[in-house]
Amino acid sequence: MNDAAPAQLDTFSRRTTKLAVVGAGAVGSTLAYAALMRGAARTVALYDVNAAKVQAEALDLSHGVQFVPEATVVGSDDISVCADADVVVVTAGAKQRPGQSRIDLAEATIGLMRTILPPLVEVAPNAIYIMVTNPVDVVTYASLQISGLPARQLFGSGTVLDSSRLRYLIADHVGVAVQNVHAYIAGEHGDTEIPLWDSASIGAVPLLEWARTGPKGAFDASVREEIAHEVVNSAYRIIEGKGATNYAVGLAGTRIIEAVLNNEHSILPVSSLLDDYFGISDVCLSVPTIVGRRGVYDQLQVPLSDAEYDGLKRSADKLRAVARQFGF
Repeated sequence: MNDAAPAQLDTFSRRTTKLAVVGAGAVGSTLAYAALMRGAARTVALYDVNAAKVQAEALDLSHGVQFVPEATVVGSDDISVCADADVVVVTAGAKQRPGQSRIDLAEATIGLMRTILPPLVEVAPNAIYIMVTNPVDVVTYASLQISGLPARQLFGSGTVLDSSRLRYLIADHVGVAVQNVHAYIAGEHGDTEIPLWDSASIGAVPLLEWARTGPKGAFDASVREEIAHEVVNSAYRIIEGKGATNYAVGLAGTRIIEAVLNNEHSILPVSSLLDDYFGISDVCLSVPTIVGRRGVYDQLQVPLSDAEYDGLKRSADKLRAVARQFGF
């Protein structure tokens, strides 16, 4: 009995968390790299239909595991590589070309989800599924219906990255550390997204109060409008310049993964199915949401100005209309 105890302890200590990344393109491989660097999971599995590409990415990442928290990397074009994953992040999708809107991508990406989601759910039925492929809100809504998974178990990365862009721009304008800025983008991850200015703060100071009393940088309506415009359009500028956005979205995706695997109950603006959120239902879009090991918990009803509510409703109406276009 005494001999067995150390073995049992060793077995318990070796329990691993498994992250499966579907798609070994720019976003998928960067997300896997970010997850390894942050020690988000003990096993990172890459899946892609391009066998040579996915095996090369996995090998390249494996050669660097000496320099990151302990982890194992595997890659394959066989979907069984995702078996028993705790979290599945889907990055596969049609590539956004310069000048192309996210909605233009919907048809091709939804078609891909019809192909890959059923076998994924078969090999990893208990995983939390995070969609990181555009247009993320419509794809998330369609994927819920294609997969048959509960709404808490499958959601999109939403405006986690957009909110990070917003916080960066606010921090840069007023001259404070970005960690001290608390602000969210809500609605569509796209052209109709809205900054929630009324609930934003810098430190303990409401952002709209900072506009009058802050020690650096006026924060009037014109500045807010300029920042909101930059948040919406920055992805287009990056795509025009380098062909894809990958670093920040990889880090944003990893942040969501950590919230799930560590059961953090963190508040993140992910895209999930709404049911009577300020009267808005039957659409996936981003609002501040508690995220943990079981996926989506509560969606927080943050204070909204009339303009913010109207913007959120417009965003929902647009996304619902696009989903109906594709039969959902």
